[in-house]
Amino acid sequence: MLLGIAELLLLGLVVDWAFRALKMPGLIGLLLMGVVVGPYALNLLNPEIIRVSQQLRLLALIVILLRAGFEISRETLAKVGPRAVVMSFVPCICEVAVITAIGPLLLPLSYLEAAMLGSVLAAVSPAVVVPLMIQFIEEGRGTDKGAPTLVLAGASVDDAVAIVLCTAFVGMYVGQAENLIVSLARIPVSLVLGIGSGLLLGLALFWFFKRFNPRATKRMLILLGLAVMLLNLQDRIEHVVPYSALLALMAIGFIILEKDEHIAHEISSKLGKFWIFAQLLLFTLVGAQVDIGVAWQAGLAGVGIILLGLVGRSIGVQLCLLNSDFNPKERVFIGVSYLPKATVQAAIGSVPLFAMAAAGMGTAPGQLILAIAVLSILLTAPLGAFLITWAGRQFLPVSPGLSPATIAVRESK
Repeated sequence: MLLGIAELLLLGLVVDWAFRALKMPGLIGLLLMGVVVGPYALNLLNPEIIRVSQQLRLLALIVILLRAGFEISRETLAKVGPRAVVMSFVPCICEVAVITAIGPLLLPLSYLEAAMLGSVLAAVSPAVVVPLMIQFIEEGRGTDKGAPTLVLAGASVDDAVAIVLCTAFVGMYVGQAENLIVSLARIPVSLVLGIGSGLLLGLALFWFFKRFNPRATKRMLILLGLAVMLLNLQDRIEHVVPYSALLALMAIGFIILEKDEHIAHEISSKLGKFWIFAQLLLFTLVGAQVDIGVAWQAGLAGVGIILLGLVGRSIGVQLCLLNSDFNPKERVFIGVSYLPKATVQAAIGSVPLFAMAAAGMGTAPGQLILAIAVLSILLTAPLGAFLITWAGRQFLPVSPGLSPATIAVRESK
């Protein structure tokens, strides 16, 4: 397996360099490379890597969210906080509502099956969005009004809302659901417990770091180990107590940054170096999950459903931005930042299919949902990454005080 990872890393570095040389985001090249070398195309990936791909992707996602927490300052969060709350669920619900209403008209689905499809498609991909927002924050783009931070905060919770909705609709479909209102009530409980525990753990870690002063690399390793344990805890208790470990990770970074910027920036710098390795695995393995054959089965109707859902999501985003101080260009940037699908769709796209099969029901609707979920990754992940990068460069002003040389150095990273 080590040889396979080495080959993947070397090829990924070449592809990343080539796409950056073409003035395109490197992650687009990595996603496409994953599709090509994955088991559904040329099948060049080592089978052992495929078996552990979920764990490798999870590790990379941990690094992303920890870095995100270290980039969210209290001052910026105070600017966008209330708006980030509505951004966390309104666009998601708008997308689900549009797909639920339109789905039965374009596809052989009932309204409940269309609702399942909508909840699978509704999540924003943190794998695509978060690294780009961190990059813009590091470049000082849009930070005076907090546009990247707004997307970071809102999109992270958006995923939790979509997953809870998917679980509720699937349960209703196979006759094992708790009341939908009860399911929805789990969302705020999950958020409060996740953020609250993250803040407490962050304070404890800050005390430990100040008391024993371990090297920055060891601090990073402690954080990574604790993050894995939190995700394991979530898996063990989520059927009893709703808990968002991913938000806990962001809260840890936030509180350490609040207490000591020097410590936070040291750890963030180490995570940034580790991210060079992690992103090569993450985007390649996400691309490898895309079954082009399954996506092809969705056809033009599937494309239409995805596009109409994105229209509904974009309307929801713009509703959330009413009476804000963002100018039209910044609103366009925030809108396109909510488009990419990838990690969550790869994770839950098959959930309805497996639930139908386990319940002894016909699986045709589940197969169609999976096909459209895969198609959404293929269509929106590369295009969304390109549009976010382009819109960020064109529409987000650089914060005052950054010299052109500093900007150039940060953009080259």
